Amino acid sequence: MADSHSAGNEPDPDAQRSSADSSSRPEDYGWDDDGEHPDERPWRSKKDKPEKRGSLLREAVIIIGCVLLLTWLLQTFVGRQYVIPSESMEPTLHGCTGCTNDRIVIDKLSYRFGEPEPGDVVVFKAPTESWDGAWLSPRSDNAVVHKIQDGLSWFGFAPPDENNLVKRVIATGGQTVECRNSDNVGVTVDGKPLDEPYVDKSLQAQDVAAGNEFAANPNGQPNACFGPDFGPVKVPDGNVWVMGDNRANSADSRFHMEDEYQGTVPVSDIRGKVQFIIYPFSRIGGVSSDNPQS
Repeated sequence: MADSHSAGNEPDPDAQRSSADSSSRPEDYGWDDDGEHPDERPWRSKKDKPEKRGSLLREAVIIIGCVLLLTWLLQTFVGRQYVIPSESMEPTLHGCTGCTNDRIVIDKLSYRFGEPEPGDVVVFKAPTESWDGAWLSPRSDNAVVHKIQDGLSWFGFAPPDENNLVKRVIATGGQTVECRNSDNVGVTVDGKPLDEPYVDKSLQAQDVAAGNEFAANPNGQPNACFGPDFGPVKVPDGNVWVMGDNRANSADSRFHMEDEYQGTVPVSDIRGKVQFIIYPFSRIGGVSSDNPQS
């Protein structure tokens, strides 16, 4: 009986462990839910999680900042994308209402280390109001939205707030450009006729057939200048004379000779040299600089 009584009052080790397991939490003993101590895997501890999220946020901000800085540097000093808005440079560059206009890339480095040459296709800012025509600013009337658009333009996500045009350089500073339909030789520079393979004569005939009287001779055919007589104009130093490849359908230097630059464009207003067509994919390729004076 003594042995039985003694056995009945002796603590059961298994029962104690069961009771401790059911009433205790892992964190009471310094262990996590996976049965591992936080000191063994500190990256799993709860106190480190906010710091980890903060680190990821900092990394994201740094990456985005670097991308924006690189984009700004490229847009400002190396090159930029533009959209061709009209048919004035066809067939070299395509653009028209309701069609897939060419997307081009200009090179800004060429004119940081050199000057525009005859034959270069360039994008330039309208030098005088005479060139603006029906151009309207792409900016919103809302002051806040306007500022946002200005900021986006720094990175190429919005167009610049200026009237940009694209033409081909025909003559440079010091040269004299002229065209007389009666001479029947086309545009001349310093008295020498130009060789202009980029002017599609069949396209000029279509323009005349469509009713462009300025480009027609008395017989109803395209005249030698593909437009009215002009010049002689001596291009000032530091300026260039520009014309569209679609000569009969281009409001180029010929139509701005009454402004302060006699229709010429200051080199300082040139944004860059057109190098590539990047879209549509069917027209991807380089843009040639055929020197018409050679």
